Amino acid sequence: MKIDILDDYYDTLRHLPCFSKLDGHDVTVWNDHEQNAEILAERLSETEALVLFRERTKIEAELLDNLPNLRLISQRSVYPHIDVEACTRNGVLLCSNMHKGTPSFAAAELTFGLILAAVRQIPQQMAALKEGTWQIGVGHTVRGKTLGISSYGRIGEAVARYGAAFGMNILVYGGDASCERAEADGFKVAESREAFFSTADVVSLHIRLYPSTQGCITASDLGMMKPTALLVNTSRAGLIAPGALVDALRAGRPGMAAVDVYENEPVLGADHPLLHMPNVVCTPHIGYVSQEEYETQFSDIFDQIVAFEAGAPIHMINPEVWEVDQPA
Repeated sequence: MKIDILDDYYDTLRHLPCFSKLDGHDVTVWNDHEQNAEILAERLSETEALVLFRERTKIEAELLDNLPNLRLISQRSVYPHIDVEACTRNGVLLCSNMHKGTPSFAAAELTFGLILAAVRQIPQQMAALKEGTWQIGVGHTVRGKTLGISSYGRIGEAVARYGAAFGMNILVYGGDASCERAEADGFKVAESREAFFSTADVVSLHIRLYPSTQGCITASDLGMMKPTALLVNTSRAGLIAPGALVDALRAGRPGMAAVDVYENEPVLGADHPLLHMPNVVCTPHIGYVSQEEYETQFSDIFDQIVAFEAGAPIHMINPEVWEVDQPA
């Protein structure tokens, strides 16, 4: 089968153990990022199975309508970047393991790393030292501080446990099911949205991005945070109302931010206002970017291709495509 893999920036996948699952297939790995539908259609004109790196490339109707040989898209996790209706119309099966029971410990670890980096000014102190300056300020410890988790899902739970291990007080805000799980695990639930944002010394976002959660963190929410507080977003930039975080930081509430996600990725040429703010720590969407996490994710993705080829596809999002293709 002709398989194309998009957006493998550092040509990582072919060096993973799970890559051997594609032995015998004609595999092309693309290391750049391309969103132009016309260019992608030319590149993928013979592709039968398309492998995606999460949401790096949008797969929309304009592209799908021009891929006559495509039969399968294999990826992992949510798929807001894929036009499922256009997939179905074009007879393309979408398979995506939603991995509900397996948190991304890589993302949780990065989240807590960003918390420590921001409150202790680690990137700023390193940069100053390299420029010949010795100590540029005084940071904060996290012990005894309140870590706000919104909300208490797979990754939120892991971050909460890391915070507790560091002696932080955990405060959870979210839906009823999320709060019930947090309480069952011994963590405190905020009495209200206002209490959550105004009380937490660190607010860490762990919310899935759906149309219903787009912009759910508002300027008003950010404005309730302490001038000494830190907002951490390793989830999705779209959770925060457009421009609200930059405006809030300029107004001084919250006093700091640490972000791993942006409205339009990749961010090149330092072309984002957060990159130029001294009270912000930024990383280039590396929450899930680790050898171990890649092995976990792409084992699933390649298993989906193997299952499809064997005539028993798994993790189907639009199973009607497969049902139509099968003999009566």
